[in-house]
Amino acid sequence: MKKRIIVTGGSGKAGKWIVKELLEQGYEVLNLDWKLPEKPLCQTQIVDLTDLGQVHSALSQYTTVDHRPIEAVIHFAAIPQAYIFPNDVTYRNNVMNTYNILEASANLGIKKVVIASSESSYGIVFAKEFFAPHYLPVDEAHPQLSEDSYGLSKIVNEVTAEAFHRRSGMQVVSFRLGNILEPQDYPMVRTTVGTPEARIRILWSYIDVRDMAVACRLAVEIEGLGAQVLILAADDTSSDLSSEQLIRTYLPELAVYAPQLPGRTSFLSNSKIKEILGWKQQYYFMEQ
Repeated sequence: MKKRIIVTGGSGKAGKWIVKELLEQGYEVLNLDWKLPEKPLCQTQIVDLTDLGQVHSALSQYTTVDHRPIEAVIHFAAIPQAYIFPNDVTYRNNVMNTYNILEASANLGIKKVVIASSESSYGIVFAKEFFAPHYLPVDEAHPQLSEDSYGLSKIVNEVTAEAFHRRSGMQVVSFRLGNILEPQDYPMVRTTVGTPEARIRILWSYIDVRDMAVACRLAVEIEGLGAQVLILAADDTSSDLSSEQLIRTYLPELAVYAPQLPGRTSFLSNSKIKEILGWKQQYYFMEQ
């Protein structure tokens, strides 16, 4: 019998790759989204995730077909960045749909949930005025200093995930994602390498969508994780300059950290996800 996993946002940029990875690894997948995918890979159910009744109904119906349990929910449905909707709409959507997924999962006894947090929670990406991180590489302990509704929604979701773990024992992994790149995105990003300041706000971070999908799968296959927050970013930067050059030119106040970042080492630390999940990067910026 195939194990069942629900993916929310499976019609979107990241979600469709998660669905593809799970199907290739032998899982049965249901996609919950507000729209149908361009290329159907699995069953899709249209759901307003901000409505707890609809979420609860969708999850419970999937288990009552033949009484097989849902192994996990991978929750990637969200407004994907700040300022494309009014601030209150972004906050309400992203916070409520995550709460509803966790509430319904807890009520139905689903034991594992993966949610998409963001590097934006550190506050640098959408800050009114750019500021440098406190130290490099940025890790999970770095202060989250968001001043925008998108980054704030991600902070709230991480705290909510921890609360549900305390309440139900549910395993919840929150990925603080770097800039997600699909294979077709690389040529466009390479046009910015001559202007490194174009990607300074994300600290030149990225994560290949295929590596991201593998991490999502690992997060539901591994047992006993509790509530974890993990940075999911590549080993390297999306710049052709060395990390030392980037620091000395654009973040000179952090030059003391340059020796810790040899070559094109990422400014976001992925040490914890490697330790916890055994995840390894397969797709590198300069090779795509």
